[in-house]
Amino acid sequence: MTDVTHLLAAIRDGDAKAADELLPLVYEELRKLAAAKMAKEAPGQTLQPTALVHEAWLRLVGKSNPTFEGRAHFFAAAAEAMRRILIDKARRKRAVRHGGGQERIDLEELQLAREADDDQLLAVNEALDRLASRHPLPAEVLKLRYFVGMTTHEAAEVLSISVDAAKDYSAFARAWLFREITKQRRDGGS
Repeated sequence: MTDVTHLLAAIRDGDAKAADELLPLVYEELRKLAAAKMAKEAPGQTLQPTALVHEAWLRLVGKSNPTFEGRAHFFAAAAEAMRRILIDKARRKRAVRHGGGQERIDLEELQLAREADDDQLLAVNEALDRLASRHPLPAEVLKLRYFVGMTTHEAAEVLSISVDAAKDYSAFARAWLFREITKQRRDGGS
C-alpha cells in the first residue's frame, strides 16, 4: 500500500492527523492539475490554481470522516470537486446580480461586453451529468481530462485502466457530449 493509500485509509478511520500528512504528498500533483485546468479558462479569470486546490481540498476532507477507496477514488473526487467549484463560479458569474454573464470591459479600449464562456461550461456540465448517469467510466475519464487537465495516460493511471481503454472512453465521451450539446442547441436549449 502506498503512503497516499495508507493515509486515505487513516482518514476514513477518523485519524485527524492523517489529512495533515496527506496534503503535502498530493498538493503538488493537485496544484499541477489545477494549473492545467485554469490555463484553459477564459481570460480575466479571478480564481487562481492555488485557490482552486485549497477549495477542492476543503470540500474533500473538510467533512467528517471522508471515505476514499484509494488513490484513484481520491483523484476522481478531486476532479469532481474542482469541476463543481468551476461550475458554481460560472453560475454565480452568470447570475443577474453579478452582471448576467457579461464580462467587465475596459472603457479605455471601448470594447463591447460579450457573453462569457460560462454558457458553454454550463452546457458541458449538464451534458456531462447525463453522460455520467448512463456511462460512468467514460464520464470519469472526461472529467479528469477536461476539468482537471490530466493527460490520457494520467487518467488511465488514476482510474486503474489501460491507456487504450482511457483513449476509447475519452473518444466515446467527447462524441457523446458533442451530440448532446448539438442536439440541445438545435432543440433550443431544452
